[in-house]
Amino acid sequence: MLGDILLIADKHREAGEAIIEMILKNRKPKMMIAISGESGSGKTELAHVIAKGMRKHGIFAKPLHIDNYYRIHPHIRTEWRKEHGIDKVVGPGEYDWETINRNVREFKEGTTSTGPCVDLVTEQIDQLTTDYKDIDMLIIDGLYAIKVDDLDMRVFIELTYHETKKAQAVRGKEPQNEYRMQVLEKEHQEVLALKPTADVLVGMDYKVREA
Repeated sequence: MLGDILLIADKHREAGEAIIEMILKNRKPKMMIAISGESGSGKTELAHVIAKGMRKHGIFAKPLHIDNYYRIHPHIRTEWRKEHGIDKVVGPGEYDWETINRNVREFKEGTTSTGPCVDLVTEQIDQLTTDYKDIDMLIIDGLYAIKVDDLDMRVFIELTYHETKKAQAVRGKEPQNEYRMQVLEKEHQEVLALKPTADVLVGMDYKVREA
């Protein structure tokens, strides 16, 4: 997302290095890893650290943030959710999986790919074009990122929105009100259901372990 705020700390760097070691032991051509976790848990920071760290090993890794792929425009998403019922619509079904899968396939094929990129300042949806010819690895992050097909590694961050309230407030993507709390609780339920599919867990203390 354009205008996103990254709060990279030592815990992200240490976890990133541990995950990089795991990646190097199981390196594959056009490798794909995904990082899921709740809002404010550090998914984007971890993806950034890993992508930068892979450069030391001669591997070009590209982050792909699937929170850019909501089907409902940011300007109307709040009202749309309220109208249709937060408990009924908040979850993976809000995402444009057809476009996500197309962009992932274009990475695998090493072709040029165009996908959405939300500008957090204007809340406009831009189109970002990437040439995947020389990109060795895709790092997909987002609430439900580990639902993507054909992943080589699925990373799950165990922090919940209860522990990440400070990060959410600092990043300031959405106001912290009753509506937002209801959304976070529904996302918590949906994200937690993905944990059993993970290969790698990042604990509450941000220590990395195999699932």
